[in-house]
Amino acid sequence: MPAIQDIKVAVDAVVFGYDAKQLSVLLIKRGVEPFKDSWALPGGLVMDDESLETAVTRELKEETGVQIDYLEQLYTFGKPGRDPRNRVVSVSYFGLVRPNHFKIHAATDAKEVEWFPVKELPDLAFDHGTILNIAKERLKAKLQYQPIGFDLLNKEFPFSDLENLYTTILDHKIDRRNFRKKILSFEIVEETDKIHQKGSGRPAKLFKFNNKKYSQLLNEGFHFEIKIV
Repeated sequence: MPAIQDIKVAVDAVVFGYDAKQLSVLLIKRGVEPFKDSWALPGGLVMDDESLETAVTRELKEETGVQIDYLEQLYTFGKPGRDPRNRVVSVSYFGLVRPNHFKIHAATDAKEVEWFPVKELPDLAFDHGTILNIAKERLKAKLQYQPIGFDLLNKEFPFSDLENLYTTILDHKIDRRNFRKKILSFEIVEETDKIHQKGSGRPAKLFKFNNKKYSQLLNEGFHFEIKIV
C-alpha cells in the first residue's frame, strides 16, 4: 500500500549564552495559539523552497533579532502529538554565544524575547523542555572534546576566566591545578606579557588562544579532550 502522510517539518533553535559566570538560553513568548503567552524556543515551519539551515537561521532572526553564523544540528523530534495542530517533525539546532554581542527584539509570532538563566527557566511549550535538556547535555559533552569555550572569552583573558567558564557550563567543580596543567599541555593557550589587575586582588597574567596552532595540530591528528568527573 502507498504511504499516506500529512507531516510538516519544523526547526527549533537552542541558543545558549554565556556571560559573567552564567549560562542562559534565549526564549520567546508565543503570541499565537497553541501555548499563547507561554515561553518557547525560537523556531517554526520550514518553507517549501528552503533548506533546514536556512529555515532555522531565518526563524531565529525573525523572532529574536539574533543572527548566528553557525548552528549545529542537535536531534530530530517526531513523537506524535508533540504539536496539537498537526503531525510535526522538528529538527533542532543549538549554538553558544555571548549575549552582549546581540540586541534582541521580538517580532512575527513572538511577543517577547528574553535571556533566561538555565537554572531559572519557566515552563516551556510543546516538548521544548525535553529539547533543551538534550541540548544542555550535548553542550557539556562538546565542551570536553572541542575548545568551543574560547569563543566566549576576551581575546586575552586571565586563566581563571577559562576555569569559571568550564565550571559554569559543566555545572561541576573542577580540579583547578590539574585543569590548568592539562590545558597548557596542549600548547594552544599562550601566556602573554600582560597583567590583569582587578580591584585589590592579586594581579594575574593574561593568556590567549592560538587558533592557528590549534588548526595545525588538528591537521596532525591532535585530539582535544578534557575529562571532568
